[in-house]
Order: sequence, then C-alpha cells, then structure tokens
Amino acid sequence: MVQYFIDGGGFMWPILITLIFGIGISIERAYSLILSTINANKFYEEISDTLEKKSVQAAVDLCNETRGPVAGVFHAGLSRFHRGLREVEKAVQNGGSLEMAFLEKNMIWLNTVITVAPMIGFTGTVVGMIAAFDAIKAANDISPAVVAGGISQALLTTAFGLITAMIVQFFQNFFVSRIDGLILDMEENSVKLMDKLHLQYEKLAQE
Repeated sequence: MVQYFIDGGGFMWPILITLIFGIGISIERAYSLILSTINANKFYEEISDTLEKKSVQAAVDLCNETRGPVAGVFHAGLSRFHRGLREVEKAVQNGGSLEMAFLEKNMIWLNTVITVAPMIGFTGTVVGMIAAFDAIKAANDISPAVVAGGISQALLTTAFGLITAMIVQFFQNFFVSRIDGLILDMEENSVKLMDKLHLQYEKLAQE
C-alpha cells in the first residue's frame, strides 16, 4: 500500500490530507451525536411526572442536568412557561432550530471531502496521462515501458480519490440517519410537551 502511495505521485498527498480531515470531522461528529443521544420517551415521562408532582422550575432544572437536543428544546420552552403558551411555543420552535443547527454542524465539511477527493484524483489522472504522452513524444515510441509510469500514476490517484470519498460517504450517511432520528424524537416530544403544558394551564385556570 505504501508503494502504491509513492507511485501515485504528488497528488496522493492532498488526497491523504482530505482523508485525514474527513476522518477527523467524522470522529468529532460521532462523539457529538453520542452525547446527544438519550431515551427521549423516557425523558419526556420524567418531565411529565416532574410537572405533575413538583413544579415547572424543577422540570427546568432537570432539563439543565440532561444532555441532548430534546432537553435543550424542553428547557427553552419551560423556562418561558410564565409568559404564556404562545411564548412557550415560539421558544420551542426557536430552540428546535438551534438544536438542528448544532446537530448538522460540520456536515458541510464531509460533503466537501466527498466532492474534492475524487476531483484531486481525476486531476492526478489528467497529469499522469499528460506525462505519459510527453514520454511517448520524447522517446518517439509507444511501447508499454514508456507509458507505464504515467498511466500507473493516473490510475492510482483516481482509485485513492474514490476510496477516500467512499469512506467519508459511509460516515456521512450514518450521521445523516442518526441526525434524522434525533430530529424526529425532538419534534415528536415537543408536540407532546406542548399538549402537556396546555393541560397544565387548564388546571391552573380552574384553580
């Protein structure tokens, strides 16, 4: 593998850099998504019990102690409970937008690696083919020995560029799937929270 890398020429280095960069971003995203993952339904039940048996402030404190986008959205809404349901709904929507932005942070860089790595490989291919034709011209001969070096470099840069893109594409698809699941949990439980708060207001109004 090392020899293939060396034979690929100078364009192998930027491809390697994009691969390392893509893996670095993937590790950061994986760590962030692991920290953001909780049992959303169980958390909602805990918040619901806290609202019924304790107070809104106790529910806000529970949100502060819990990680993840669902807790962030709940905190945004519950902390404005005293301002009325309309303000709570606005806070939940705004909080959801912020949490989505956090979940999708740095995903654009994975897209960049997926796009750029094959382009670098194809550029190396073009340069390798140019070198092969220059060798033919200089030697005035089209024997395999003359063109083998340039063609080998062309094929290797293309292969490594595509392999880099495929590796990062796998991570990106996995992250997109996890992010979609987290957003769905956030939206479903936000609706349940708003329903719960409507009931809470009705109880307060009756008292």
